[in-house]
Amino acid sequence: MATAIRNQKATFDYEILEKWEAGLVLLGLEVKSLKSGRGASLAGSYISFENGEAYLVGATIAPYQPGNTPEDYKPERRRKLLLNEKELKELASKTNERGLTIIPLSLYSKRNQLKLEIGLARGKKTHDKRESIKKREAKRQIERSLKS
Repeated sequence: MATAIRNQKATFDYEILEKWEAGLVLLGLEVKSLKSGRGASLAGSYISFENGEAYLVGATIAPYQPGNTPEDYKPERRRKLLLNEKELKELASKTNERGLTIIPLSLYSKRNQLKLEIGLARGKKTHDKRESIKKREAKRQIERSLKS
């Protein structure tokens, strides 16, 4: 399972409670772009629900060949997520709870298909973020001391 894109800020800004795997409806030029490793970003993106369907909003996927791209192509367009009805209902009900949101964590290829890992998340407070910075710094100090 090769990770194409990771949402770097997701684990820093949010506490991930549960994870799911979803397919994506993509254009051919987007698939080629992602599989070739061109620029793409999940930063600032989120999952929204409309008419009983889930959409990825705010993710940027650069075109495969910029000079050969259709004029009406939008890199930040909404992309439909492929989930079954049970998962859609479960996710939609959980987002109605106060303080919970659904964010994309990573986009990767699995058996020649592109999959999006999404997570049910609760936003961290400032003191929680400081605590994770302290843990990360302590871990780095330990690694440095063991190295020398």
